[in-house]
Amino acid sequence: MLDALRRHWALNRLRDARYRTLFEAREDEIVSVDCETTSLNVREAELLSIGAVRIRPAERRILTSDAFYLLVRPSQRPDDDNVRIHGLRPRDVEEGMAPQEAVERLLAFIGGRPLTGYYLEYDVAVLNKYVRPLAGCSLPNRQIEISGRYYDYKLRQNPDAYIDLKLQTLVDDLQVPALPRHDALNDAITAGMLYLALLRRGYG
Repeated sequence: MLDALRRHWALNRLRDARYRTLFEAREDEIVSVDCETTSLNVREAELLSIGAVRIRPAERRILTSDAFYLLVRPSQRPDDDNVRIHGLRPRDVEEGMAPQEAVERLLAFIGGRPLTGYYLEYDVAVLNKYVRPLAGCSLPNRQIEISGRYYDYKLRQNPDAYIDLKLQTLVDDLQVPALPRHDALNDAITAGMLYLALLRRGYG
């Protein structure tokens, strides 16, 4: 119901017909998305890179051969702390794509597919800072939050337990391969594997 209301409200605000494909819902594929940014504060955060990969739930398959990855050029140079986290040096992102063009390409990759990710709400909030000026509305796509699905899965097993939602905990518990962290594409693929692992357990 919430997703339907979000889509209806967003469609009324759509001002560029090029992005109407976002409202052409399709459930045969899901897109796992991850963004590396300059800050964890949504208001301050600028994109550094975007990774995304499509998933076919019915086939239990991640389409890594058709993955999406772009470096993005921020208005401010990444500071030393940021470089240590993401490994993206100023000279790396200086050759990146302008954020508006990068987001346009991402929207074409996503279309009307649902989105999934680990703490997806943050990534969507950052992306919406760029989507709204382009389309006139926020992303209307259905959202599947990995940490929330995992919480439900563990709560069902033990209603009184403390549930650790750290990414490494999910990777270990759901027994998915560990990929190098803080790379947008690797993180998107990891989230996709976690989604499929939860799907096999009835929480996709």
